[in-house]
Amino acid sequence: MPSPESALKNLSAVIITGGSSGIGKSFIELCAKLRPDLAFCNLSRRDPVINIPKLKLRHVACDLSDSAQVSRALVQVMDFLAVDAPKGGILLVNNSGFGLYGSFPEPATKEQLEMVDLNVRAVLHLTGALLPTLKARGGAIVTVASTAAFQPTPYLAAYGASKAFVLHWSLALNEELRGSGVRALALCPGPTSTDFFMRAGLEKGSVPGMFGETSEQVVLAALRALAAGKPLVVSGWKNKLQTAVSSKLPKPFVSRMAALALARWRLKRVKK
Repeated sequence: MPSPESALKNLSAVIITGGSSGIGKSFIELCAKLRPDLAFCNLSRRDPVINIPKLKLRHVACDLSDSAQVSRALVQVMDFLAVDAPKGGILLVNNSGFGLYGSFPEPATKEQLEMVDLNVRAVLHLTGALLPTLKARGGAIVTVASTAAFQPTPYLAAYGASKAFVLHWSLALNEELRGSGVRALALCPGPTSTDFFMRAGLEKGSVPGMFGETSEQVVLAALRALAAGKPLVVSGWKNKLQTAVSSKLPKPFVSRMAALALARWRLKRVKK
């Protein structure tokens, strides 16, 4: 298995969404540790608090669910590339996203649409705008999907569907990019030690720890997959097994089993 360092070879810049916490923050921390000379540009509402001396990080405050704000942020991203990293390959990490728990359309249709805007539209908006530059300079696109992308997810219906969209979109994009000098990787973590479940409206401990990973483990899996030239990685062997099984079974059956499991594990843990 290639080293994670080799995934960052020939890169000069990392553009990431949602780098203020969780998997996004771990991407910045680990990549900066492996390549201290890299320049980072983070798009999120909050400025990341990362204690790494001489870290080259530009923060662009942006609500990625708002298309007008994304358009304005892209102007600053292009300035970042021109000033802070004018040459070399670019790694784009589409990381920002959240889920909502409940019977659709709970908690509200407006929030469901905001989630789809962030999980899907913002990914396409940023990638589409930056792709010509990536093709000119080389690099890679990592899009964070989920193990939820492999099956229907009752009580997380729109979230799972949004992740299924970006999974299939990323795989198709990777094929379209063959020979262009740019690759696409779909990263599918399972339950991870981030604020995801709190944002979804659930209590801590809503999912059995046997499937859990740290955000650092997820990022390492992504970098190793990039270095190996893979278009898809499911992080964690238990998650690999779960997605392999669920992908082979009839979807109505998987949906029923998922509904029973999600109800048993989570309904009693919804935040009041």
